[in-house]
Amino acid sequence: MAIRLVSVSKPTTESEVVPPRALTARAATRVPSSTMDVPPAALRRLAVGKSPEPISPRGGIALETVFGLDERTRIVSTETLPWKLVCALAIDAPWGSYVGTGWFAGPRTLVTAGHCVFDARQMGGWAREIRIAPGRDRERTPFGIVTATRFSTLNTWVENQDADFDIAAIHLDAPVLGADEVFAIEALPDAELRDTLVNVSGYPGNPGGGQELWSAKNRIKDLTPRRIFYDIDTSGGQSGAPVYRLDSEGARPSVVGIHAYGEGGTPASIPLRVNSAPRMIPEVVEQIQKWLDEDALAPVG
Repeated sequence: MAIRLVSVSKPTTESEVVPPRALTARAATRVPSSTMDVPPAALRRLAVGKSPEPISPRGGIALETVFGLDERTRIVSTETLPWKLVCALAIDAPWGSYVGTGWFAGPRTLVTAGHCVFDARQMGGWAREIRIAPGRDRERTPFGIVTATRFSTLNTWVENQDADFDIAAIHLDAPVLGADEVFAIEALPDAELRDTLVNVSGYPGNPGGGQELWSAKNRIKDLTPRRIFYDIDTSGGQSGAPVYRLDSEGARPSVVGIHAYGEGGTPASIPLRVNSAPRMIPEVVEQIQKWLDEDALAPVG
């Protein structure tokens, strides 16, 4: 049965709902091309393709809070692709300041976790504003810092804090990067996702204080109809990070999930020590495309 998702924008108003079109098992947002010129140095740090085996033995390593060997790599060439597409978020909310991660799905649209823009339990409601630094590396901000105050998430997140739909958009007043400098987004069938090697790149609070980009890679270990699970090290602040694959070395990086949860967010039905992301399913891709279309038509501020 199709899921009816409704976009909810700050403060509490719901956007007009467009009747959903017929959705296929595989859907992708419109991007200028399916290729991207990722430098060889970046490719050496990224997982490409599929593997029936994990990249390295994991042992008893904890994930969201890393107690053992931390397999993340700090990225310093943040002005290059694909790292420049990942943004450090400094979030100002009613109950304090927080850090998170977002990524470019369109020239004026960032995607992140729902709890980075609205969290009644931890932030006291909607974020007041979010300062965005694409490709940040400590004090260096190669593309500047922009401030956003317009956010959207899903009714299923606002009303129920449904972990399967912990997804949001940050709307920019003007483009920051070029129109071709965006991630692709795909809703893939189970058979194509299983054993796919994925990358998670984001801005953790530790290490780096939300100002250093860290990346790790491994395979998708399990999945449900609305979540994907992977044994990739992360820590707080990486919520909203893209979980992305490269089908081949010349392919545009394609997001298949939005990192949002550590080991504690794994349901009892998944007897693994894994992190997880709301999965890109056709209905979610459809809603992201609506956000992209709306931002493309909005006046430039």
